[in-house]
Amino acid sequence: MTSRLLMPVRTVLTDRTRGAEAPAGDVPGSTRPTPILDREHPLVTALVARVLRESEARGAVTDRARLQVAHGILVTAVRPVYSVEDRRRVSRTLRLGRGSCSQRMAVLEAVARSLGVETRVRGLLVDGTFWYPRFPKLRAFVPEEVLLAWPEFRLDGADGPTGADGPTGADGDNGADASTGADASAWVPIAELFTGLGPAEHGGGFTNSGAETLFEAVARTTVDWDAPAACAGSAPCDLSAHLRTDLGRFSSRDELFDLHGQTLCRPARTLAEPVLGRWSAGAAA
Repeated sequence: MTSRLLMPVRTVLTDRTRGAEAPAGDVPGSTRPTPILDREHPLVTALVARVLRESEARGAVTDRARLQVAHGILVTAVRPVYSVEDRRRVSRTLRLGRGSCSQRMAVLEAVARSLGVETRVRGLLVDGTFWYPRFPKLRAFVPEEVLLAWPEFRLDGADGPTGADGPTGADGDNGADASTGADASAWVPIAELFTGLGPAEHGGGFTNSGAETLFEAVARTTVDWDAPAACAGSAPCDLSAHLRTDLGRFSSRDELFDLHGQTLCRPARTLAEPVLGRWSAGAAA
């Protein structure tokens, strides 16, 4: 009961919509700044400048390659913690030098939008038991379900394999030539920014324990919420058993949180943030 009492009224809304169709897969993204993705802030523009410098030094010329560089910078520059403020501005995350998995994904989105790459998010309600390995002695306080904003990036077809919606050509409303694939683009989930990964060759799948969070894991191994044939069943990359509800796509994480709230209610966030916002991922619970 405790874990449900910490949650907002969003669960009532979710119960009403469990049987409804998720928003269409062609929900548009954007490169515009938002209250969370405040990409015009000096701290964000400084980060983007660093990404561009390091990308040039490494010969990273595609959007996918630049986002990989940005991801690597964030892994070392922003310490992983268990912050529960999902609506925190990207600039504040950078100023603090620490952030949750969700907050660091937001920073990567802000960088992408600054580079002219459209982003959107997929709203996922994930079973709270997925986080039990991190809090073995505090399971009563783990929310029954956690709202996760899973980013997607619109990348040119030349940047790599197809993504969430596959390549879109003349018949896919992107103005591309279906026969040549010219200017074809696809929505690529964050888990597919790093291609050619397999659990067997990269030290096993993601276990949601220790210092590695989902943000780090996507660069090391495959992570998938949809149980594709490549990793269905008991394979380590299949996280579909933990997914309670797919809320569909949203043009921004701001829109997702406006509609469905955050994982914890405001009083719970106020009490938890001073502790969890400084608690490093992997530290003993």
